[in-house]
Amino acid sequence: MAPRKKLSKSAGKPRVGSPKGPPLQRLSPGDWFEKLVAIQKRLRDPGGCPWDREQTHHTLRTYLIEEAYEVLDALESGDDGKFVEELGDLLLQVTFHSQIAAEAGRFDVSDVIGAVHEKMIRRHPHVFGQKRAKDSAEVLRNWHKIKAQERQAKESADPSAAMERRPESALDGVPRAIPATLEGLQLTKKAARTGFDWDDAAGIFDKMREETGEIQHALKAGHQPKVEEELGDLLFAAVNLARFLHVDPEIALKNANAKFVRRFHEMERLAVNSGRKFEEVSRADKEALWLSAKLSEPARTKPIPEPVPEEAAVTTRRAGGRR
Repeated sequence: MAPRKKLSKSAGKPRVGSPKGPPLQRLSPGDWFEKLVAIQKRLRDPGGCPWDREQTHHTLRTYLIEEAYEVLDALESGDDGKFVEELGDLLLQVTFHSQIAAEAGRFDVSDVIGAVHEKMIRRHPHVFGQKRAKDSAEVLRNWHKIKAQERQAKESADPSAAMERRPESALDGVPRAIPATLEGLQLTKKAARTGFDWDDAAGIFDKMREETGEIQHALKAGHQPKVEEELGDLLFAAVNLARFLHVDPEIALKNANAKFVRRFHEMERLAVNSGRKFEEVSRADKEALWLSAKLSEPARTKPIPEPVPEEAAVTTRRAGGRR
């Protein structure tokens, strides 16, 4: 019930289970889950909620993505009450889709839970079986091997489906519906596992410089479709660099967006305090306001230490110090 739920949030709805809300009744997770499933069924039953009854898997797609992002936002906020609430909203989407499927006789929430339960056991033989894994890298290698075996088993059980499938690719399994940055990240990860990768970050930087030059060439030629294509290549290279540096590009960009919003709001505030409308401030003064906003913002990450000059490093080593 996303529209109503959003309105209730903005109206200051108390968060269930948060320190600010009423204490939760002490029930087991299983009992609470059964209550949630029962509520979702009641909302969909005749005489339930008209909005809930109108929803389909298709109409709920936007809310599923929205709730996942709100979980990330709550995680970054450090507010446990908000984190609890948003995780609950995401869980509600699972029960909602499961209820719709149950009404059509396809599957129910027990099938969903049972499937992931069995999959987690099957894909962790180093925990639930006899296999051992020395580190997380080996865990991931085993995970992908097991996934491939599962796919082969499904095709063996249904040969007709296997015949209709296109030839297997190392890039299989990346959902097209996810945001483009996450899709690019998953694609570059899968490609890297085949050995198709740059040797180091410097190689990716070279690729980004190359793509920037191609954008400039396309701009000079006035070829807009080519500009779009080359800009896409540059963004893809940036996503690949993020993967190489072990950074989630979606989260990095979200943080950059948030930083821009904070600084822009500060620029607007500074302009108003000086008795001016922000829109009427000159370009040069806007640049000055941006610098002021940037300098006034508290550091959110530790500053990068200055590199030690070689002469100082030698002196330190001679004195018995450590670099």
